[in-house]
Amino acid sequence: MRLVSTLATGNTALGFSAGVGLSTGDNNIDIGHNVSGGAGESNTIRIGNSDITDTFISGISGTTVASGAAVLVDSNGHLGTLTSSKRFKEEIRPMNKTSEAIFSLEPVTFRYKKEIDPAGTSQFGLVAEEVDQVNPDLVVRDKEGKPYSVRYEAVNAMLLNEFLKEHRRNEEQEATIAHLQKQVEALTAGLRKVSAQLGVNKPAPQVAENDH
Repeated sequence: MRLVSTLATGNTALGFSAGVGLSTGDNNIDIGHNVSGGAGESNTIRIGNSDITDTFISGISGTTVASGAAVLVDSNGHLGTLTSSKRFKEEIRPMNKTSEAIFSLEPVTFRYKKEIDPAGTSQFGLVAEEVDQVNPDLVVRDKEGKPYSVRYEAVNAMLLNEFLKEHRRNEEQEATIAHLQKQVEALTAGLRKVSAQLGVNKPAPQVAENDH
């Protein structure tokens, strides 16, 4: 650990040239060879440089967290969570027909290449390049801008929208059927009354003279 700059306060750096770029930023933790943020960066933790390709952290697997938000990572290694509060959103409007894009998606089964998963675990999902052709907004891209993964949380939201649309259609159809059924019952009851009245008013059959 060493003091990064006399103009910056509360910074911790561990590693050769760690935090060397910090000159005015405060409350940072930089760990690793030549790991550093911008000159005025503050309240940030940076661990490892671009040469690091794998991360192992103990104490996570097997530990249950009953509530919380899933952690995501972007192509720069920035960790964070998705927020759903209205406080953080703008241009909010109904999804409407936008969700119909999911009908063009092609779910697949697959296995990752051996160098990624030697066990060859069976997987289920979508192919990012194919999703990109349907709706580019459903794709996560790497540093080069190439399709890397799929925003499955967005796909789930689209599925929910289509489910609710179908549910509303079913409710409308059920209401229409119930209304028609009442009309049929009313018509049936009316016909029965008319039939009953015709039966009462029907003249008695005349008896022929030869019958005496």
